[in-house]
Amino acid sequence: MSTGFEPEAHRRVPHTRHAPHPVPGHLDGWSPVQFSTLIPGLSARARATSSPDESPTTGHRSGRARILPITAAAAALVLAGGTAAFAHAQKTVTLDVNGEVAQLSTFAGSVDGLLDDQGVVVGERDVVSQSGALREGAEIVVRHAHQVSVTVDGQETSVWTTALTADEALDSLAARGQSVALVASRSAAGGRPELALDLTLHGPADVVVDGTTLEVTDADASVAQVLGELGVTLNALDRVSVVQGASGRVQVVVNRVVVQDVTSTQEVAFASTTQQDAARYTDQKRTLTAGVPGVRTLVERVTTVDGVESGRVTVSDAVTQAPVDEVLSVGTKTRPVVVKTPSAAAPAATGTPVTAGGDADSLNWAALARCESGGNPTIVSSNGLYYGLYQFSLSTWKGVGGAGLPSEASPDEQTARAKMLYNRSGAGQWPVCGKNLFS
Repeated sequence: MSTGFEPEAHRRVPHTRHAPHPVPGHLDGWSPVQFSTLIPGLSARARATSSPDESPTTGHRSGRARILPITAAAAALVLAGGTAAFAHAQKTVTLDVNGEVAQLSTFAGSVDGLLDDQGVVVGERDVVSQSGALREGAEIVVRHAHQVSVTVDGQETSVWTTALTADEALDSLAARGQSVALVASRSAAGGRPELALDLTLHGPADVVVDGTTLEVTDADASVAQVLGELGVTLNALDRVSVVQGASGRVQVVVNRVVVQDVTSTQEVAFASTTQQDAARYTDQKRTLTAGVPGVRTLVERVTTVDGVESGRVTVSDAVTQAPVDEVLSVGTKTRPVVVKTPSAAAPAATGTPVTAGGDADSLNWAALARCESGGNPTIVSSNGLYYGLYQFSLSTWKGVGGAGLPSEASPDEQTARAKMLYNRSGAGQWPVCGKNLFS
């Protein structure tokens, strides 16, 4: 890609340089002097490069002798013609090479000859405003192409441009309907931002950095110089680009780039295995080895531009702590089925109430119950040995024909069996509360 200084018709085509011409003005138009007698070796060009007194280095002595009789008028005509031709070969031209303008006096007869004389080398991408014969007063403009990095519609690429300044290059590229930013290289020594172009020839520019816009009143300088004057320090990864601002002024945009490794961890679940234990029942389990979760560590390299994440890549992803599997022991024995047989003294299944009879019926059983259990027929003592309203022990309960647990029997049955116990053993079965029977 190339942004030309002149239209395509003026673009310089690669050519083969000629060796310096032996006579200035070689390509100018020359009018030879006519003599009545042809004299070998004498011409206006020869006279321009040799003095009248100089003897020729070639030719015959006899030939020189024949020149002497020529009339003074003829000799004067030859001298006059040579002087006119020499004067015609010298010309004054203006040469502009990349904005460096010089006015030159030259004998070159062509644009190529002028550039050769001035040591101006032109490549295939460079631009020369004209070619061919060199005329008096000509203005020759040379623009050397620069290779610059640009982002075009978001894609970075390299282009060639003959623009002298950044704003000129941006204008040229923007005229093609492209969204363009020039990218300053950070590969120079010390990481300085390098751009092949100055920012602008004359006038202000803006520097956008860290959320602030700074104005540069005269931006005829390099990107590095402008940032240095503003005291803007670049970190190793920061990016610098040059764009055309909304106001039409050139903007230098500094993007702060931070790349850091971010570590996160995740739990790795443990597995569970079982072992059979023939010594235990099927509903019995115990833990042989407690399970411990493992740890998975993920390291990601995160890139942020001006604080906004722009990329994330995985650096490593591995289990850094292996899980410990759980091991359980499970019984395989089947529990025996227990069949409860009612006691012979138990009340009939028909629901016939239990009766004690005797003197016990006349006693205050409610008072005894309040003292022993607070009147709660289902209560069990804190040590688990005594049950129900009258705090029967299991052996005593069974001794009076009770089945199961006293606290599971009805209050009437508990009272009837307590009366049976009284009829058999008296109030001494309740050493603390027995006196309440007589209240």
